[in-house]
Amino acid sequence: MPSATATPAAEAWSLLMELWRAQRPRWRDAAAAADLRFGQAQLLRLLSEDEPVPMRKLACAMRCDPSNVTGLADRLEERGLVERLPDPSDRRVKGLALTPEGARVRDEFVNRLMEPPDEIASLSAADQRALRDSLRRALRR
Repeated sequence: MPSATATPAAEAWSLLMELWRAQRPRWRDAAAAADLRFGQAQLLRLLSEDEPVPMRKLACAMRCDPSNVTGLADRLEERGLVERLPDPSDRRVKGLALTPEGARVRDEFVNRLMEPPDEIASLSAADQRALRDSLRRALRR
């Protein structure tokens, strides 16, 4: 919790972080509803339907060792949610691509996750718009 002398910006940041931490169980619940483990859901969320994503790039985005991505990819591939494809410019590099079923499961997970939490949904419509507008301005810098 911020101190009494904290700036409004520091207090706002602290509150955003508190709200974010409180949502971690929602991530796990949304993943479980899609029959995914947390790491699998994170990985699916990072994949594009347009082109394969190199596994090393996924490891960087997830801030984990590439071997962790390999294990997650193995399990997702067994379920038919992703496929490994060689990079056209370097066959040593493998990319992960969503299958149609993988895209469906990923979308199911993301749709559940994007439902506003009660802390936001319970605000008045005016407060929701004010929060949205303030966050948009902060992200446009």
